[in-house]
Amino acid sequence: MYSPPSTDPGLAALPAFPAGAVPETPAVLRQRGVVLRPCTTADIAFLRDLYRQLRAEELAPLPWPQAQKNIFLDSQFALQHRHYLNHYPDADFCLVESAAQPIGRLYLWRQTPQHLVIDISLLPQWRNGGIGTALIHGAQQLAQRDEADLNLHVDQRNGAARRLYERLGFTATEEDGPYTGMRWQAA
Repeated sequence: MYSPPSTDPGLAALPAFPAGAVPETPAVLRQRGVVLRPCTTADIAFLRDLYRQLRAEELAPLPWPQAQKNIFLDSQFALQHRHYLNHYPDADFCLVESAAQPIGRLYLWRQTPQHLVIDISLLPQWRNGGIGTALIHGAQQLAQRDEADLNLHVDQRNGAARRLYERLGFTATEEDGPYTGMRWQAA
């Protein structure tokens, strides 16, 4: 169970999420008690901690104390948060929950003719259980409905995610720094 810190002045300085739409939670997830809901300012602490967990392995070799790693990761999270809100102000910023507890996020930008999975992340203990697959299937259905392709970027070091996307019909389109652009084309 996630319990956020009581107060964190650094998080209070981050911009709030815009009020946006949330795609319908895929039925296969609803049956498992997993739902999507709009992200709110109250979720920023969880999202920051999720970001820390996602990047922990990258920073593990550094001889920095954990407090210093957290400061660095928090600054990177803040930059990412601001970037996403500035560049995709009309995106669907969704929190993924199970039993009313946050377990991940799905950020989806739905523009025709191209939809974009900005970010999909789950806590480590919630991975490899079909949730990510169901979220991507749901995004593909929305793209299909809108006659749009679905794009995403995957970190080249994340072979498991790339294999998942390839199984779901995505093909590599470009190399962009440490990321591979991938596209799923609506039929």
